[in-house]
Amino acid sequence: MIDSPDKPRAKPTNKARPRRSLHFVPGGQERMFNKALTLSADVLILDLEDSVTANNKLTAREAVCEWLQTDFGNSERVVRINAQDTPWGRDDLEAIMAARPDGIMVPKASTRVGVDAIDQIVGALETEHESDQGATDLILIATESPEAVFNVQQMALNERVSALCWGAEDLAASLGARAKRDADGNYLEVFSYVRSTCLLSAAAAGIQAVDAVFVDVSDREGLKRECKSAADMGYRGKLSIHPNQVAIINDCFTPSDAEIAAARRLLEAFAEADKEGRMAFLFEGSMVDEPHLKNARELLALAELLGATKSY
Repeated sequence: MIDSPDKPRAKPTNKARPRRSLHFVPGGQERMFNKALTLSADVLILDLEDSVTANNKLTAREAVCEWLQTDFGNSERVVRINAQDTPWGRDDLEAIMAARPDGIMVPKASTRVGVDAIDQIVGALETEHESDQGATDLILIATESPEAVFNVQQMALNERVSALCWGAEDLAASLGARAKRDADGNYLEVFSYVRSTCLLSAAAAGIQAVDAVFVDVSDREGLKRECKSAADMGYRGKLSIHPNQVAIINDCFTPSDAEIAAARRLLEAFAEADKEGRMAFLFEGSMVDEPHLKNARELLALAELLGATKSY
C-alpha cells in the first residue's frame, strides 16, 4: 500500500478499555436489550443496520436513543448506524449523537474520504451537544467490500478510529463466494487474507483489532478454536451475535493464570539479565530478547486492566 503522512498516534480514550466481547443487540428488541444488560460483554452494540427491517428503522432508532439513557454498568455503549448512502444514515448520526453514545460503529466503511466525512460530522455534533471533542469513538467494519480491503490501512489512520473489525458475510456476498470455509472449518484463502489484513492494519495504526462474528451459534468448540487462533494472532476481541457466545469470548481473550505467571517470571529474568548487561538470553529453554519483554509487559497490563478474571 502507498505510504501515508499519517503516523500511529494517541487514539481516543476508549482505546484503553478492554474490548474482548462486542455483542450485537438488535435495535427495538426490548427483550434482547434487557438480556444484554445482564451479560458480561465489554461492549454492547445497539444495532440499527442489518438486524432491523426497513419498515422498523425509525422506531428502532427511537428505542436505541432511549436505551442509551440506561445504566450499562461496565459495558461500553456503541451504536451501529446505517451506512451514510442509505436513507437513514445521516439521520441516525444526528439522533444518536444527541443521546451521547461512547462510540459509533460504521458499517460498509470503504474509503478514507468517507471515514473522514463521518469524523467531521461527529465532531460538529459533539460541539452542538456540548460533548468533549473526540469523546466519541469510531469503530469500523472495514472489509465488507473488495474496495474496502485495499483501503483499510488508510481508514484505520483516522484519528477518531479506535478499533477495526472485519466482516466475512457482506464480503462473501460481494465476491459471489459459494462458501467462506473449507471442509475442516478453516477460512478459505481470500477470507484468511482479509482477516490478516485487518489485524496488520490495526496494529500499524496503533488501534484495537476485533475478529469477525462466528455465525454457528451452536458450535461452542468451534467458537473457542476460532477465538484462540484470533488471540494467538494478536486480535484483542471478537464480535458476538448470541448471548451464549459472550462468556466464551471473554474467557479466550483474558490472559490465563499460567500466561500471567510466565510473563512475571520473564520480567524477573529480564531484570536479572539487565544487571549483567544482557538483553538476549535463554529463558525456560527458548531464546528471548526485547520483543518478548514487550509482549510480557502488554499481557500483564491487560491482565491488570481486566482484573485477570475468567467469565465462566
